[in-house]
Amino acid sequence: MQAIRTRLQTLYGTPAMAPHEDPLAELVLTVLSQSTNDRNRDVAFLRLRERFDSWEAVRDAPVGEIEEAIRPGGISKVKSVRIKAILEAVGEDLDLAWMRDAPVEESREYLCALPGVGRKTAACVLLFAYGLRDIPVDTHVSRVGTRLGLFRPGAPFEELHDELLRMTPPGAELELHVNMLRHGRRTCHAQRPACRACALRRMCPGRQA
Repeated sequence: MQAIRTRLQTLYGTPAMAPHEDPLAELVLTVLSQSTNDRNRDVAFLRLRERFDSWEAVRDAPVGEIEEAIRPGGISKVKSVRIKAILEAVGEDLDLAWMRDAPVEESREYLCALPGVGRKTAACVLLFAYGLRDIPVDTHVSRVGTRLGLFRPGAPFEELHDELLRMTPPGAELELHVNMLRHGRRTCHAQRPACRACALRRMCPGRQA
């Protein structure tokens, strides 16, 4: 893991991102990111914030209005229902600030109990909103980690999150997530990975396949 981190840092640097302390925004943003690219996700999120002046207004709006606002993000009919359901489940005050000082396991369990929220979304909220010790595993991170032999092939995402968190030194969660994500997007592609140009090829058992 240390060798992989060092090589990825050489390639992509050490990303820095201060916690934005808006867990509701991170919840909504992660829902909007499903089955689309970053640009469409961001357009949908900005349109939602322009149309509604608060998360309470989004929660109380008809699903059709939410769907119209987020249409550029794709599958808006499904995402609008999910966003509304999550905001309704959080409670009347829509306050998740308690997570800043709560045990990570308690916050993770709470988030995963919300409608349609899994480990990846919960990890995004905890890491990006409050800088807490969790690390999101998306399809890119999963693919890179599996090819590098960090994960058991075919392991469920719950196991992938547990394993990557166990291997990640405290404080390196953001760095490792972002750099593995970048590597998956730029080099370790799903269908045609650029193994010959890959800086990790000598330490990657997956290159033979």
